[in-house]
Amino acid sequence: MKKWLTFDLDGTIMQNPFVKYVFPEVQRNIIDKCSYEYNVIQELFNEHYLRVKNKRTVEAYDWDDIVEQHIRKQQLELRINIEELVEKHSTFPKVYLLEDESLSVLEYLKERGYSLAAVTNGFYKYQYPVMRELGLTRYFERIITPDQVGYGKPDHRILQSLTKDGEIIAHIGDRLDDDVQLANAFGIYSVFIYRQLPYHLLIIKADQRSKDVEIKKILESKWKRETQHQLNSLTESPIPDIIVSSLNELKDIW
Repeated sequence: MKKWLTFDLDGTIMQNPFVKYVFPEVQRNIIDKCSYEYNVIQELFNEHYLRVKNKRTVEAYDWDDIVEQHIRKQQLELRINIEELVEKHSTFPKVYLLEDESLSVLEYLKERGYSLAAVTNGFYKYQYPVMRELGLTRYFERIITPDQVGYGKPDHRILQSLTKDGEIIAHIGDRLDDDVQLANAFGIYSVFIYRQLPYHLLIIKADQRSKDVEIKKILESKWKRETQHQLNSLTESPIPDIIVSSLNELKDIW
């Protein structure tokens, strides 16, 4: 039986090219065909947030569909392929690992006998080119995405396929709404990575940090930012079991 550790990707392990490169190119291409200037990117995100709010989680991350819908709305003769743009921009330094030791941490966990799975809301066609460029694919036995399984985080059903051949130990991620809420709902260890931890918390054990008064304020503030465009059943931030300041701290836990 496998012992699974599941990881979020964007904001946890890697930086994708969407915000700095893909979306700006979409903006330029659409404005070039328009007779007036407007914030295309904001319009695209408004549609994304609307889909999230309406619990259309899988569709909310289908950027090809969102862009195509917007182009039709504007009645433009234009074709934009987001998958192709991601491939184009998935080169260093446009994409990069968030920590220098990321790969060595993943290698360590595998050597300890854990099986690693990426569990992300990004579609496979958008994530795989970035992972390939950064050398991540060899560390993950599974890459689980909404377009493949029909569910997106925080719906715990996104994890279900991993239980067929093993036990899920923990999920590691940088978002409370997607990652911590997912793990807590599934009944596994929720590991929240927060790289701006106050100094006094760094000397506290990772599984004790969530009890600190200051971290609770940080969690509530982050929760409000993350859920401002959502209808969430939780009015307060979910509490992570473990809080780490870097991926490297995972070596002290497992």
